[in-house]
Amino acid sequence: MKRCETVFFIGSGPGDPELITVKGKRLLEEADVVIYAGSLVKEKVLQYAKKDAVIHNSASMTLEQIMKIMKEAANNGKKVARLHTGDPTLYSALREQADILERAKIPYEVIPGVSSAFASAAALKEELTMPEVTQTVIFTRLEGNTPVPEKERLSELARHNATMCIFLSIGMIENVVEELKHGYAEDTPVAVVYRATWEDEKIVRGTLKDIAVKVKKAKIARQAMIIVGKTLVAPGGSKQRAMGRGRRSKLYDKNFEHGYRKKKGLK
Repeated sequence: MKRCETVFFIGSGPGDPELITVKGKRLLEEADVVIYAGSLVKEKVLQYAKKDAVIHNSASMTLEQIMKIMKEAANNGKKVARLHTGDPTLYSALREQADILERAKIPYEVIPGVSSAFASAAALKEELTMPEVTQTVIFTRLEGNTPVPEKERLSELARHNATMCIFLSIGMIENVVEELKHGYAEDTPVAVVYRATWEDEKIVRGTLKDIAVKVKKAKIARQAMIIVGKTLVAPGGSKQRAMGRGRRSKLYDKNFEHGYRKKKGLK
């Protein structure tokens, strides 16, 4: 009887195939069966799969079809790589797949990946947190086909005035703006990053007052991250960057002592 193999849920990153982790790449190279989310995962990442790997695009498949392939392959001693976009623990349907594997007593592991939230912040060359501005980042989405708990509506979360990364909501940008105005001022900076790290990446910057118009003008209606908060640079350039920003971190402050460094002047 063949030994049951492990299923690996791998975060393939936001788009750039080089942003898959070293571990994720190694496991993809070793996999006998690869199932990738073809509607989101960039196919270039499949260059790391071995030539004789059986590859399935799950874009048009149901959960039952996906799991049938996984279970049959694992039970026949074949290593399975299930490629998710970004990180598998965010908006990926990981849990419902894992539950089925657990009931079937098939081992699995989750390999983290680079989220589109972090890829978008990197594209903007921005920090999501900043001393004395905000130390909190909220990952969320606007209510659509998938409802959200009442206390997690954007209008409620906006009252915290933290940095917010809004997934899967760009097609309803006007609604997003109206909800955010319940907590943020109209001049709060907003950035939209379309297809972060892809060749056709596009960045639109604005404020709550004008971002919806700018997004419509740019014809962005899908695959974009919305980031709102005071850590972002307001449209207008370096003058605005210098105004109202947070104080320097204590980490490298010459007057701040910690376990690895004494205050300046101390022996």
